[in-house]
Amino acid sequence: MVSLPSQQMHVFRDGTLWRSSPVSTGKRRKKTPTGVFAILQKKRFHRSNLYSNAPMPFMQRLTWDGIAIHAGRLPGYPASHGCIRIPAAFAAELFKVTSPTKTAVMVVDQPLAKGEAALALAQTSAAKVPINPDLLRRESAALARAPAKPVERLPASRTIAAPRTAANPASPAPMPAQARETIQLAATRSAGDASARWAALVGRRPELRAMQVAVIPAVVNGTQYYRLRASAPDAHSTCKALKRAGIECFPVS
Repeated sequence: MVSLPSQQMHVFRDGTLWRSSPVSTGKRRKKTPTGVFAILQKKRFHRSNLYSNAPMPFMQRLTWDGIAIHAGRLPGYPASHGCIRIPAAFAAELFKVTSPTKTAVMVVDQPLAKGEAALALAQTSAAKVPINPDLLRRESAALARAPAKPVERLPASRTIAAPRTAANPASPAPMPAQARETIQLAATRSAGDASARWAALVGRRPELRAMQVAVIPAVVNGTQYYRLRASAPDAHSTCKALKRAGIECFPVS
């Protein structure tokens, strides 16, 4: 797991912390994308196709448009063009233990200075990367057409109404997009689970009744998920309150 605010990577094997390391991620306007990634390609000796043939030792590719983990300079702050730089010795060791079909790389926009906090977040996440080995054997030219972020196909979202109660006789009226902030509350394996999750959350946090909610289908690295997202003018501040209560949440827009 990579924390952008903490500039730290925490690596777990069989549910226990294996190693932690400082990193240098993407600088301003070249920010490293967040999400859950599979390792698409590994090369001990690689040079950038985008940035002046720059060396990228022990390269582990996360996207086909240039985002990778590799050995590089760590000045103590985000300084790359989007890649995740790690120390050379650590890069060599990490290269030995990762696998394209078994390793998930989570990049989060949350402070995680300690490995324990990173493990707790990983254990509560529904994200998985069971990437199909056949995908890795395809021609990279075909894969280059894939998006930079985790593979995602979004059919029309399905809006669900908040549970009706005496305090909430009807679902909220639509709001203009420019007045809306959106947060993600969960990613489940079925639309029914997402709807049930929302009902449970509303029971715990009545302020959620005022939000518009949608279940959005998404295919991530070949696996179908259903994202539970909620919108309101002050959704981001609500998300902070939810986090303080131990409810997983992050801003989307």
